[in-house]
Amino acid sequence: MDDEKNIRMVLSDLLTYLGYEVVTAADGETALKIYQEEMIKTNPFNAVILDLTIAGGMGGLDTIKGLQKIDPNVKAIVASGYSTDPIVANYTEYGFKATLPKPFSVEELSNALKEVLGDDQ
Repeated sequence: MDDEKNIRMVLSDLLTYLGYEVVTAADGETALKIYQEEMIKTNPFNAVILDLTIAGGMGGLDTIKGLQKIDPNVKAIVASGYSTDPIVANYTEYGFKATLPKPFSVEELSNALKEVLGDDQ
């Protein structure tokens, strides 16, 4: 989830390159709707990457709270360009399993996913 279309496109390409199936969302409301729909279809997501700050929409913190209501076992990564943000610094206290400081490399992206997915890959 990211509000910037170009970031969603590049991230989608990187994740596809790494072998993952990708669904993107521009804001938290959309992410929650998609996540819920896939849970109903019994096709749950293995992990989500949430941008912390969404211009004019629901950001990562509110989205993780909503996702935890849908799926208490959600595996979420918080992505942010604000490395000093308390949520990024203490991400596990907010329900995230990993953090991904922007900008990040393909290797950092891959490592964050491996960290949250473990053997589920």
